[in-house]
Amino acid sequence: MQEFFKTDGVILLWIQEHLRNDMLTPFFKGLTYLGNFGAIMILTCIVLMAVPKTRKLGMFCSAALIVNVIINNLILKNLIDRTRPYEVIEGLKCIVIRPMDASFPSGHTSASFSVSSVIFGETPRHIGIAALTVAALIGFSRLYVGVHYPTDVVFGMLSGILIGLVTCAVCHKYVLKNKQALFRH
Repeated sequence: MQEFFKTDGVILLWIQEHLRNDMLTPFFKGLTYLGNFGAIMILTCIVLMAVPKTRKLGMFCSAALIVNVIINNLILKNLIDRTRPYEVIEGLKCIVIRPMDASFPSGHTSASFSVSSVIFGETPRHIGIAALTVAALIGFSRLYVGVHYPTDVVFGMLSGILIGLVTCAVCHKYVLKNKQALFRH
């Protein structure tokens, strides 16, 4: 297991050494900042709920985002309490404001994948693929700027997808089934 976690550090140092450059850095910093406090995901949910045609999608995305925050940010981050990589990997430079919470799992990644997986499942494929692409770029941005381990991001991606899919299934089965009961009062 120790070797497995050592690989996390090797990957981050490789990204820093071989991929970071003056041209890409503003792009990946921008993506990371868009994900701060779930800003881009919250905005997406609000916009979707504001438009009558996409209101149901906005509600599904909001539900997935709320479940994601509870599971990943409130429970797992506090339970696992993994130290950020820039604090323990010698030579790794964090190039954004240092987050103060725990590293595992990546909240930016899990939030973006929970919302984008709902979009993928509920919209035409080209829209869903675009949403998943943005989520993947946000996840990679967390590695690029040096604030997460690869395993934080991979788990965030997998948990976000699972949360999005389960939320959609539950909403379809229980919420839409009882839609008339919800709007009678």
